[in-house]
Amino acid sequence: MTHVLIKDLTRRFDSVIAVNNLNLEIESGEMVAFLGPSGCGKTTTLRMITGLLLPTSGDVLFDSKSVLTIPTEKRGAVMVFQKHLLFPTMNVAKNIGFGLRMAKMPQKEIDRRVSEMLELVRLPGFETRRPHELSGGQQQRIALARALIVRPNVLLLDEPLANLDANLRLEMRELIRTIQNELNTTAIFVTHDQEEAVMLADRIALMFNGVLQQFDTPQAFYERPNSAQVARFFRNDNMILGTRRGSVVETPSGNLEIDAGRVDQSDGPVMVTVRPEDVALVPSDNTNLVQAKVLTQVYMGTHKQVQLDVMGHTWLAHGPADFEIEVGQTLPIQLPKTHIWLLPSENGLQNV
Repeated sequence: MTHVLIKDLTRRFDSVIAVNNLNLEIESGEMVAFLGPSGCGKTTTLRMITGLLLPTSGDVLFDSKSVLTIPTEKRGAVMVFQKHLLFPTMNVAKNIGFGLRMAKMPQKEIDRRVSEMLELVRLPGFETRRPHELSGGQQQRIALARALIVRPNVLLLDEPLANLDANLRLEMRELIRTIQNELNTTAIFVTHDQEEAVMLADRIALMFNGVLQQFDTPQAFYERPNSAQVARFFRNDNMILGTRRGSVVETPSGNLEIDAGRVDQSDGPVMVTVRPEDVALVPSDNTNLVQAKVLTQVYMGTHKQVQLDVMGHTWLAHGPADFEIEVGQTLPIQLPKTHIWLLPSENGLQNV
């Protein structure tokens, strides 16, 4: 297990700042996701951690020791890429054991650890197969086994599941999480998929334009986003402006009761947000009711997704799959006070 500290890390490419003064602390044995849209700096950060790219300024420390002057191959950080990069002329056993052969480990020990890795990635008996005889998911498992066999201090994964179909991605997510828990290896992976980050990571580092926006647990991004931009990235556009006064927020649609102990924003202008899955299409009582007009409805199998006009803003709500509703209908929706979160008003609805 290795503790990773990223300190004031910056990387420039001419006039472009790809990563801007990044500070993160990753605990030993933790799995962290670097999440964000393309070009936000997450892969650049990963490459600086592994030593494939030098930072313009800042530092990367493993167990309180800087690794910037340590060559990539000696850092103990191993990367699994989006493309598996298996050697086509080698069988599975030789691919997995490649790093150990380079370290001149005895063949008997290599064979033992190869067999151990194949059991771990649930491909026992695949030693003699060639890469072209494997499915995409199997190839990625072999690439993972090749990385883990050297017992790295830090495992780095750069969108390793991006080239797999939906079913294989789900299977590999479960496998990666299981293996990481078993080995207790510090792991960092890059993804642009919120669902993947939430499913795999202990904590998520969300980046936009090279700047860290929030570093928190998956649950916090859903329940306590720190900006409208963060909330939107996690598929929540439900926002209205208001003014907080104690345990009430005054809005153009009426006063809303809030759980004062749950929210961070002090009295004054705020933005009220409630996630789609928390909007009640069937109110349980007469508190926090807001009038909404149904714009569209889509049957999603497990639920019905309803698009609403709320005070001129488009909201989403999730109702029961058998919920009866008509497009054009006006109905009261409920914003449960235990699910209301307040954002800074300066983000502005015009930017959401």
